[in-house]
Amino acid sequence: MTLAVCATPIGNLEDVTLRVLRELGEADLVLCEDTRRTQILLRRHGIRARLLSYHEHNEASRTAEMLPRLRAGERVALVSDAGLPAISDPGARLVRAALGEGIAVTVLPGPSAVETALVASGLVGDRYQFLGYLPAVAFESPNRLSATLRSLAAAQPARPVAVCRELTKRFEEVVRGSAAEVAERLADPPKGEITLVLGPVAAALAPRDEARASDAVRELVEAGLPRRRATELVSGLTGVSRRRLYDASL
Repeated sequence: MTLAVCATPIGNLEDVTLRVLRELGEADLVLCEDTRRTQILLRRHGIRARLLSYHEHNEASRTAEMLPRLRAGERVALVSDAGLPAISDPGARLVRAALGEGIAVTVLPGPSAVETALVASGLVGDRYQFLGYLPAVAFESPNRLSATLRSLAAAQPARPVAVCRELTKRFEEVVRGSAAEVAERLADPPKGEITLVLGPVAAALAPRDEARASDAVRELVEAGLPRRRATELVSGLTGVSRRRLYDASL
């Protein structure tokens, strides 16, 4: 009984590892975020497998369904549409449940939009922080990106930023510059998968300007980010107290 968590390409189908291909071919069942998308990958590499959907809308019921099958000795592979399951994608619930049942869980690493964007941005250093869907590498929705960049530009206009779009795909693009420059260039929402990279804050670029920080919180909230998360983000960028920002935003 084994649950294999498999990383799949974030764009280019040739980026999949040999180990993942072997696992997908030998598994009794492959759980997929979107069976149609996974089928494209399998056909490309000549693999036949039994597929079953596993996504945010059926994650709870599928987890309950999978545990008895895993305990019975089935070999199950878990994939998402791109990258590693459970990282801003479905899968964490099944992994926790399997470990709680004493079921072996193995992770097959592979492509990652986080590390790819970090290196492509030119802002790579000796450490970084990943914050998932906003709120310094973050995934961001294309529809919210323009508002997010405007908020960053309002709080810290000179902070280095890179917006990485459609990584490893045909229309891959990396837009680099200060927060103000990138916000101006991407005033209209772009298309595709977005990974946002924020460079380090120099002391001279982090004025404790509470009025501008409060404006940034307001814009993030208006763009759909929860108020508490918006205050945490802006506080981390500017050094202004989270409580002061939260109270000011009410």
